[in-house]
Amino acid sequence: MARALHKLTDRQVRNATAKGRLSDGGGLYLRVTPSPDSVSRSWSFVWTRDGRKTELAIGPYPAISLSDAREIAAGYRSTVAKGGNPAEEKATEAEPTFAECVDLFLASMEGGWSNAKHRSQWRMTLGDEYCRKIRDKRVSEIALSDVLAVLRPIWAEKPETASRLRGRIERVLNYAKVHGHRDGENPAQWRGNLDAILPKQKKRATVKHHAAMAYADVPAFMAQLGTRHALAADALAFLILTAARTGEVINAAWDEIDFDARVWTVPAERMKMRKEHAVPLTDEALAILRPLHDARVSQWIFPGTSPKKPMSNMAMNQLLKRMDRDSITVHGFRSSFRDWAGDETSFPREIAEGCLAHAVGDETERAYRRRDAIEKRRKLLEAWAQFCAGQSGAKVVPLRA
Repeated sequence: MARALHKLTDRQVRNATAKGRLSDGGGLYLRVTPSPDSVSRSWSFVWTRDGRKTELAIGPYPAISLSDAREIAAGYRSTVAKGGNPAEEKATEAEPTFAECVDLFLASMEGGWSNAKHRSQWRMTLGDEYCRKIRDKRVSEIALSDVLAVLRPIWAEKPETASRLRGRIERVLNYAKVHGHRDGENPAQWRGNLDAILPKQKKRATVKHHAAMAYADVPAFMAQLGTRHALAADALAFLILTAARTGEVINAAWDEIDFDARVWTVPAERMKMRKEHAVPLTDEALAILRPLHDARVSQWIFPGTSPKKPMSNMAMNQLLKRMDRDSITVHGFRSSFRDWAGDETSFPREIAEGCLAHAVGDETERAYRRRDAIEKRRKLLEAWAQFCAGQSGAKVVPLRA
């Protein structure tokens, strides 16, 4: 009897967090490996010959999508049916260039990024702007002289960027070595290597804060935002009303929204604390979502220029610039909310922190509060929505923990 194929859905793959293997049928498996900070998912193909099972790694998810993995597995099944060996077939594949290895490494780290901005920074520094000289080289061919050719032009002029770039090149080359694409010492390693060639950089102790709008100015800003007929304006208004982070909003998908329960559930892999977060949706937040849902053309609530991709992490920042508000940041609206909650309401501190998805108290204390916390957070976000709408006289009902 033929084995069933295509057992998994995109949602199951995206949300898989429990350690183990999930079968898609036909020898294709998704291996899930959780860690304290992230969840790693990778594809493998298993076949049996002469009573012996063999497992072959295909590659990481989401660099290799479910549909791509199925296509690869179908090719391997054909190879097995013809008496061939998929492992030997894969061994003949070309060694990756540095640019290709960057893509593979970043995809493997997808679940560990704190936000979309972090991902874009890695892609930018490892792209053509700084790494043009090595991007087309095979990773096994990159030597000390290549790394120096990248770092020396910016080592003195842009010390912080150069230091971060060196560390990122080192990690990509370590990834290449672990996956069998290069041997020997890492030419981007600092200690016992580059520290003997490049001058030591002076460390500057700086603390960078996200510039925030004074909460008293938020109602007028929201009114101004309401005159903007742009998806980025809808996304920013939704972000402000939910006190969410940029990465949580731009990557939000329709299957995370429960219109009946009036809740948006952000999966753990997209949360900074790596814990699933339920966001109560107010009337004002739902008023943004419903017309978008009726006209949806994408799985993403706020798609980018292509419906196949989410909105750029820079879209809302660019909107602020067009509104002559470039002195503040998108992330700063979370501070505006927290300051308002502390100064203008009597809601307990842990409720405000809960809206921001901050951990408060020990595990026992959090478990005790978890059952009814969402309704308490709903009342606070409703009061915030009324304030943002200019209803400053709206009654704020204090809650007790």
